[in-house]
Amino acid sequence: MSVYDYTVKTIKGDEESLENYKGKVLLIVNTASKCGFTPQYKGLQNLYEKYGSEDFEVLGFPCNQFMNQEPGSNETIQEFCEMNYGVSFPIFEKIDVRGKNAHPLFQYLIKEAPGIVSDNIKWNFTKFLIDQEGNVLARFAPKTEPESIEPEIKKLVQN
Repeated sequence: MSVYDYTVKTIKGDEESLENYKGKVLLIVNTASKCGFTPQYKGLQNLYEKYGSEDFEVLGFPCNQFMNQEPGSNETIQEFCEMNYGVSFPIFEKIDVRGKNAHPLFQYLIKEAPGIVSDNIKWNFTKFLIDQEGNVLARFAPKTEPESIEPEIKKLVQN
């Protein structure tokens, strides 16, 4: 199995296979608009702008499971991301990332890259780095700034 075996819904509600991203390095992130880590959108966008032309994608998955920090509709989320952080990388439909209703993609990511203390995703802006073959390489904590992941991304896109 790989991330390419999963289908997700775009922020507009259309089904999209992650197979569309085959051959690209991915940074999959659960996001929220009203979180202390929300300014990381800027760092994620910077990475996307810097490496997007080198087969790199950031995929954002809004989630409202952590203290209701993503209460808005999909449309509101998209507007917020574009207006406040200039986000142009793909943002998908709001989902659950932990518990019995967790989206199958995140169930897979957690299985492939368990956390240090707990397998569960602890908070918004947990990040998963995926190689060009769809393998989960690493999991990064919410407090890990996107910029600090850049050396690993750069190494992957230059292979």
